[in-house]
Amino acid sequence: MISVIICTYNREKYIYNVLRSLAENDYPRDGYEIVLVNNNSSDATEPACRRFQSDYPDIRFRYCEESKQGLSYARNCGIRYASGDLLVYVDDDATVNAAYLQAYADLFRRRSDVMAAGGPILPRYETSEPDWMSHYTRQLVTGRLYLGDRERPFPKGAFPGGGNVCYRKEVFERLGLFNVDLGRKGRTLIGAEEKDLFDRMTRSGMSFHYLPQAILYHIIPEEKLSRDYFNRLTLGVGRSERLRTRNVSKGKYIRRLLAEGVKWCATLLLSLFFFIRMQPQKSLKLLIFRKNVSLGLLGR
Repeated sequence: MISVIICTYNREKYIYNVLRSLAENDYPRDGYEIVLVNNNSSDATEPACRRFQSDYPDIRFRYCEESKQGLSYARNCGIRYASGDLLVYVDDDATVNAAYLQAYADLFRRRSDVMAAGGPILPRYETSEPDWMSHYTRQLVTGRLYLGDRERPFPKGAFPGGGNVCYRKEVFERLGLFNVDLGRKGRTLIGAEEKDLFDRMTRSGMSFHYLPQAILYHIIPEEKLSRDYFNRLTLGVGRSERLRTRNVSKGKYIRRLLAEGVKWCATLLLSLFFFIRMQPQKSLKLLIFRKNVSLGLLGR
């Protein structure tokens, strides 16, 4: 049994579409359930979910609420309610391809050694991609992930995106749940809860694979392309890394600070490259990105 867990907060505009894309998957409907965790939404998310329930009565659909605000709380709630051995997390502002669930089912049936997997995350802009977007800011803002068309282990230091990932339930039974000090809370853009979990998996010798057949299309509204959102997001990256590494050890945090110096060198070179190519917007955005991450990392 596959349990698809969707954690949502004020996404009435998108929630029905992601549910419908799962319902219209090629996978047999008696082989999966959808667990929807509403994390204190104040919009019309609940009516949209009830409409889906009415339109697709043959889908196993479990609607639950998590009163503690935060994505990690909601994700952990989904684990408690899920009855499947495979837990698939899908973002609430996305859709998936028709082969999505079958791809995950086939992989975990074939490979008993694989403990988690994630597929491509491809952005779908509601407006258009801005001129300042580059390869380096695109992954940050949109979550874009694409490693080709071949199944393989994730490269060292890389891991699945949190909005398109499947775990064996055994992972949480052995390593514990998501760290509730990390992860978004309402509009606060703290993250790194997935990175924290995959670090724990790596230290425990657990493998996770890239699965190209399981595709998620991530919807990017105009709001996520604004200057305010970019500043909050990049500061959030730094603050998340500060929380995550200090939670492990003082040494881990110091090593992350040293790594930030190396990242500054790379950023300056890339910014110079874009400036020489007469792309000053891309150059400036990279510098702002690095500055905000550093400020967050230092607790500013």
